[in-house]
Amino acid sequence: MARYLVVAHRTAKSPELAAKLKELLAQDPKARFVLLVPAVPPPGWVYEENEVRRRAEEEAEAAKRALEAQGIPVEEAKAGDISPLLAIEEELLAHPGAYQAIVLSTLPPGLSRWLRLDVHTQAERFGLPVIHVIAQAA
Repeated sequence: MARYLVVAHRTAKSPELAAKLKELLAQDPKARFVLLVPAVPPPGWVYEENEVRRRAEEEAEAAKRALEAQGIPVEEAKAGDISPLLAIEEELLAHPGAYQAIVLSTLPPGLSRWLRLDVHTQAERFGLPVIHVIAQAA
């Protein structure tokens, strides 16, 4: 049984991410997923950090419900640090050896801030396979 760390924000409820998770389930019917939604502030806005984190927690729970409604088992949904890489690092340090791969869902090139920051490549430094899903915002 593989356990995947699924990292997404605006694409957390996307059909592309759901399709990839279903594909992983088809390969391993006992696979489990933990959804991590970094607390990314809206661009150009003045924001309150606690408000951004609260919104990320709400998005994580809404995405968990949407994925579970499609038969995808999400063990847990949580908000993470504002930096997707730091959010991943903190989760992996808190649960060493718990994950077999990272599923990273981003917007398409040109729209994705995470792609401009090279998050998909930099996440490889954690020593786990990175499965990159390009999705439209849900």
